[in-house]
Amino acid sequence: MSVHLFRLFLLIAIGIIVYSIVKYFLDPRRKLEAACHQGGFYFLDDPDNVRKNLLFTYRGVMFEGEKFLGATDGSFEVTSIIVWTEDTDRLKGLSIKDFHFMEKEILLHYPKAEIEWKSPIRELLKQMKKER
Repeated sequence: MSVHLFRLFLLIAIGIIVYSIVKYFLDPRRKLEAACHQGGFYFLDDPDNVRKNLLFTYRGVMFEGEKFLGATDGSFEVTSIIVWTEDTDRLKGLSIKDFHFMEKEILLHYPKAEIEWKSPIRELLKQMKKER
């Protein structure tokens, strides 16, 4: 009887380990961090939850965006997104084309949103608009 009980516990332990490994590889946050380290673009968001911030990475910089709900033509949609990064040192080398690319990607998900960048990105974009 104790041998059967031991085998049952062993089978349950193996099942838990396999489940944990599968969950780890399918976790979107792991994909976001991997894209950040590889310097690619990855967009992570829960479109059904307005309270949850969107996260994306581009060229090794992690960005976060806070979504705000507003009234549009007969419905409530995300009308404003404020975007920032905690690691401003990694912004070196990014150009205005890069920020336009990121804005286009955000607008694909939220076409009625107005995107506002926090400092120091906001100052760069204002400076570039003045130079044009």
